[in-house]
Amino acid sequence: MERNELCWCGSGKKYKKCHMAIDDKILLLTIQGHITPDRELLKTPAQIEEIKKSAALNTAVLDHVAAHIHAGMSTADIDKLVYDFTTAHGGIPAPLGYEGFPKSVCTSLNNEVCHGIPDENIILQEGDIINVDVSTILNGYYSDASRMFAIGEISERAKRLLKVTEECVERGLAAAKPWGHLGDIADAINSHAQANGYSVVEDIGGHGIGLEFHEEPFVSYVTPKGTEMVLVPGMMFTIEPMINEGSPDFFVDEDNGWTVYTEDDGLSAQIEYMVLVTETGVEVLTK
Repeated sequence: MERNELCWCGSGKKYKKCHMAIDDKILLLTIQGHITPDRELLKTPAQIEEIKKSAALNTAVLDHVAAHIHAGMSTADIDKLVYDFTTAHGGIPAPLGYEGFPKSVCTSLNNEVCHGIPDENIILQEGDIINVDVSTILNGYYSDASRMFAIGEISERAKRLLKVTEECVERGLAAAKPWGHLGDIADAINSHAQANGYSVVEDIGGHGIGLEFHEEPFVSYVTPKGTEMVLVPGMMFTIEPMINEGSPDFFVDEDNGWTVYTEDDGLSAQIEYMVLVTETGVEVLTK
């Protein structure tokens, strides 16, 4: 673009006052051999404003679940909480019908790594740990986050897994810096998990989000520091490592084609943040 043209991002500013320096830096890093995002992965100010509205609803849905989850309820009851609250506030549960997924939320219990399908026959018991993964569409914009819930009094091993999983996500967030790399996040997460005797699932990771449910880039949590895509202001993605008590290996339920289980039947935990890279840092949009 010419320096004095209006910027491509729709900010209303001249290109030289807006994205020119960022585009020049991306070009230089690309020439140097770094993996850099295409322009379509950088959210515009108008898009960010709308995505934040979706993210606010997504957070409210998770808060609603947190206020009502308890022993004795079914995971289908959680699904109803999510569907009713989301639709009552003008949103659409993003998982519902996505590639054939039959429910509005993923509920992954104990040894389930992810993509657990809500079921009226799965009853929460004292001592369970469960991941509730909520994704929301509002006015065509997407958001995504998940939380771990302890049902009643849980074992010390489960408490420790939840604590370390939260620490892993926070360390990954702290390692996320504009003009750093996705591998910096992965290294912080994987190093902390391994230092505590846990493993990180390798073949399932985070993803870009905002205009679609799943966008580029794929966000690994086992790659080395200084590798993978450069974190450019305007990028939006999830930080959602799956931390296993034992082996990182898993298998997918052959009957439903969705639910992922730990291969060794150990516990698994996941916490998911959705973040935006800014010029000064990383902003958490929903968690």
